[in-house]
Amino acid sequence: MIRSLILLIISLSSLYSSKAIQADVIDDLSSYFKTSNAKEIAKNFASTIELIIIDEEDVYSKAQGEQILRDFFVKHPPVKTSIFHKINTNPNYRFGVILLSTSRETFRVSVTMKKFNNNFLITELRIEPAKD
Repeated sequence: MIRSLILLIISLSSLYSSKAIQADVIDDLSSYFKTSNAKEIAKNFASTIELIIIDEEDVYSKAQGEQILRDFFVKHPPVKTSIFHKINTNPNYRFGVILLSTSRETFRVSVTMKKFNNNFLITELRIEPAKD
């Protein structure tokens, strides 16, 4: 009986710790923005994505979105990122705000994600100058 109880505790603790260790998708995106990794960010795009970058706004395919993001990084190479806000309590929705610092200015990156087939995919990505 005690042995069964110990095995149960060990199996439950391993389930809990693997979930605790698993990184949040917003944390991953923040590191991809810091390294200007448009390819890894685009892997998280839905098949179409609403992109709002500074004053340009449109809906793009995944490939077009990646190219536009790559062009943004060429013009604004990141220096550092920090997570300003995130919502990760809804089982079907994620939202995060990442502050992206470049050598010349700081941008506010808002990421809206929805769950599709057990994966969170970016449906809207907004990059705008940070307000002081």
